[in-house]
Amino acid sequence: MVSGLCVSHRKFHAPRHGHLGFLPRKRSKKHRGRVRTWPKDDPSKPVHLTAFLGYKAGMTHTLREVHRVGLSALIGHVLIGVTSRWHTKKLPRKTHKGLRKVACIGAWHPAQVGFSVARAGQKGFHHRTEINKKIYRIGRGLHIQDGKVVRNNASTDYDISRKTITPMGGFPHYGDVKNDFVMVKGCVVGAKKTHLPAFRKSLLVHTSRKSLEAIELKIIDTTSKFGHGRFQTAQEKRAFMGPRKMGAFETVPEPQPEEI
Repeated sequence: MVSGLCVSHRKFHAPRHGHLGFLPRKRSKKHRGRVRTWPKDDPSKPVHLTAFLGYKAGMTHTLREVHRVGLSALIGHVLIGVTSRWHTKKLPRKTHKGLRKVACIGAWHPAQVGFSVARAGQKGFHHRTEINKKIYRIGRGLHIQDGKVVRNNASTDYDISRKTITPMGGFPHYGDVKNDFVMVKGCVVGAKKTHLPAFRKSLLVHTSRKSLEAIELKIIDTTSKFGHGRFQTAQEKRAFMGPRKMGAFETVPEPQPEEI
């Protein structure tokens, strides 16, 4: 008699890899994301932003104080083998006709391969949906107010220096942010400036303390993202470094009085 503890199955010691909830793994038809489901509208509440599209710009760091009581990837690799695509176990070394394969792909009947069997195919360039993205700031781009150009969309109550959300030298592989922007906690998958992520208001009513905590940013880092940035603004860099040798005969432009 053989004990049941000695009998194992592939499901336990080497299960199939990959989440079946993300099927089908095929190439995205459209680059632009779309909103499939909309939250139920409540006429008693004021008008609010429900959904919008935007480009991915880059990453920065923030400092905030927590008051807690008690963001479709479109990077593709075309045809990829089953070992790299689903991370299945390789066959023994002496296997005939290759070892980076799946040996058994199903029963004789039904006479088609099941959808849950790991196969080679498209990897990446899918449409994906992420939930519970926390928004840190919704800021305006460069605009004119009372005849003055407003550029302080990265200032906070603790950091009153006049600076824009664009870091020193611009965002790598993107450039300068001149339009309205949204700062999201965490990461937004995909490359910069290649797709339009769609943001939509949550369908659920959040009641947790983490979801209802007040967001109060103290400082938004605008140092250079290309190296070891030390300066938040160009004026701060000029004040510390002093006049440059190349610009000894050049006049340093001062901020215009009409800019704030």
